[in-house]
Amino acid sequence: MLVGTPSTSPDFPNYDSLIVTIDNGDKKQDLTFLISKDRSSMMRMTKFDLTKDPFAQTMSKIDVSGRPTRGVKSSKVVVVNFDDFECPFCSRMHKTLFPEILKEYGDRITFIYKDYPLAEIHPWAIHAAVDANCLAVQNIDAYWDFADYIHANQQEVSNEKTPAGRLEALDKLTMLQGQKHNLDVVKLQSCVKAQDESAVKASMKEADGIGVEATPTLFVNGEKIDGAVPISELRAALDRALKDANLPVPDHAATVPAPTPASK
Repeated sequence: MLVGTPSTSPDFPNYDSLIVTIDNGDKKQDLTFLISKDRSSMMRMTKFDLTKDPFAQTMSKIDVSGRPTRGVKSSKVVVVNFDDFECPFCSRMHKTLFPEILKEYGDRITFIYKDYPLAEIHPWAIHAAVDANCLAVQNIDAYWDFADYIHANQQEVSNEKTPAGRLEALDKLTMLQGQKHNLDVVKLQSCVKAQDESAVKASMKEADGIGVEATPTLFVNGEKIDGAVPISELRAALDRALKDANLPVPDHAATVPAPTPASK
């Protein structure tokens, strides 16, 4: 932890501004505190500009260019999920989004995944993200098939006895998707072998800047949703965004199966 030099606060005349930098190795975060002139009290505050839409400001900080999409290609309502392929809660959220939520909202909402692997506790998550992005370069469907498979079969990778074995398993699954979708195998092999983490690291840095601290973290048109929340809570957020965008809300009653008649 690095404590900066206090400077006069432009907003609070009785306080100085103090920046504290927290560095835990992979991540560095600057936190701004207010410390009283007499050094008797200290506080941290968040300033909001009420003349601007905070959700729109958040979305403007998320770069979705070139990312694979599901649902409508370009909608007024965009769901961005910061995902970790090794995270069990991400697996739960993924299974809620696909196919359940996609069936209800896929004709009116755009779904996008961004990378936020928690490498400190999930050692093969970055490698999986790189492999997935190698597939995405050539074929969007290959990316999503890989995402579906890994989230449904995380233990297949984790059960490998060695760290090297887990990475090898990921690469084999990646190449199988490449064959399934008739990708350029040489290009795919080259990408997988290179393991260029720059795009993944950029996504992680971007996520840190908008307050992502864990996975899964979703942004529905900028509204933050933390964790694998119940499907009812997710539907409520999606419906709010659709209404705000003057788009029709799905008839949820139609998605509930009819009760099975009692046997006689």
